[in-house]
Amino acid sequence: MNNYPETDVWQIADNDRNSQTYRYEYKFDFTFFESEEIKTIVKEYIWTNYRSGNRVPKGLRETLWRFKYFDTFCRQNGVLSLRELDNGLTDDYRSFLHTCISKGTEKPLSYSFQSNCFSALKTLIDWCRVFLPSAVPEKQIFTGCEYRQVGSRLKINFIPDEVLQAVNEALKSEDNPYLKYGIIILECTGMRVGDLLLLKTDCISEHPISGYTISWLDHKNRKSRDNMPIPLECKQAVDCLLKTTVAVRENADEIEKGRLFIYQPEKGNNTKPIVTLSKQVFTKWCRDFSEKHDIRDSGGNIFRLTSHMFRRTLATDMLSKGTNLKVIQEVLGHVSPATTKKYYADVKDTDRAEMFSKIGILGNIRQVSETEMTEKTDFQWFQDNCMGKARLSDGYCTLPVQDGKPCGHFLSRQKCYLCNRYITTLEDLETHRQHLAELQEMLDSNIYGAHFAAHIIPTTLALKEIIRRLVELQNEQ
Repeated sequence: MNNYPETDVWQIADNDRNSQTYRYEYKFDFTFFESEEIKTIVKEYIWTNYRSGNRVPKGLRETLWRFKYFDTFCRQNGVLSLRELDNGLTDDYRSFLHTCISKGTEKPLSYSFQSNCFSALKTLIDWCRVFLPSAVPEKQIFTGCEYRQVGSRLKINFIPDEVLQAVNEALKSEDNPYLKYGIIILECTGMRVGDLLLLKTDCISEHPISGYTISWLDHKNRKSRDNMPIPLECKQAVDCLLKTTVAVRENADEIEKGRLFIYQPEKGNNTKPIVTLSKQVFTKWCRDFSEKHDIRDSGGNIFRLTSHMFRRTLATDMLSKGTNLKVIQEVLGHVSPATTKKYYADVKDTDRAEMFSKIGILGNIRQVSETEMTEKTDFQWFQDNCMGKARLSDGYCTLPVQDGKPCGHFLSRQKCYLCNRYITTLEDLETHRQHLAELQEMLDSNIYGAHFAAHIIPTTLALKEIIRRLVELQNEQ
């Protein structure tokens, strides 16, 4: 495997037909390394992983880019060999990344990019312990948790029911067929967007019992996902895409001709060859979709929709219906159920734990002071309007209208309980009890389905907490 090209600049093509970047060529430039020894080790690492098919060229080139920061660190600290690294130097490298400025944006490196740069070094060291043990220190030089759960969100939010309803309503008038039918497929299958865009034209099969099934290639795990049952809506979305692309398919080459998401981009008067839709384009479309159709969250802000959220939403829906964790793991294609549980299945418990910190002020309306309301403008407005505009059916709101638009929490009766601008008092205790009884009845009858019920539960918990605190205040009087 060490018979890599002798030059410091390589051109490597992705020849894996199952890769998302099949037929792309990538330039690898190693000239930035000061240490010949470190450069040689990185070359062997990249070449071995490329030739064995363990990693695709695109990911390997990204790894090489990340070593530029490590090379700068080595230059500043006189490090010429990986054997010189110890706990102190690796910790210094982490601090160095924190102070780096990106040449492209002139801003500090993002937390996730810092983590990726640090992980690239850790991965190289681990690889050397197996293939080149004499090239690295014998002792462990990493703690293993340098970037864990600090400053980054480890979970992708699921789409709330009211937002998902707005998304599905907006799809009816969406004029972009790739986005429209792509979202429907994502919503039905929970597949990754990279797999979606490389779906084959023959991905749908009939099934004598379940109606239709879909198959695709799980590129991350390098294996086929066969015969997943799908609703008729998903099958119709595929059919519509086939009709949309029939014209361009005739002029496509053999590879693109077999794919579902193909189009012919145009730039000025020049028509480009037919290509497969990229993840970057689809991601931008998802972001613009919310703005175009004015889809907002409970706080009244434009909802930041991403393709991966549909995957998370499907998992949450299955969990709320009591589906076994192992089944959810198989649908999502996770190697381990621990991944499913850590990043997907425990979302509700996490949200409930954070929920009570958002509950607003409980007490006597006439005793609310600046100590409870840190925003002076809110406090002044509340003092002037507490007996009028701030009054709700079961409490008060310190800011029901923002920039001329009603607050999203304010428009939804159930959401105000989870907002720190909400104020309730003893006079509304009985109203809260009645509302809680209504929600409990809805949950008992389950008329809205398991998914909707799962999102009502946090509101019932908040109401119970509010009632408990108000009863405590009542007993103190």
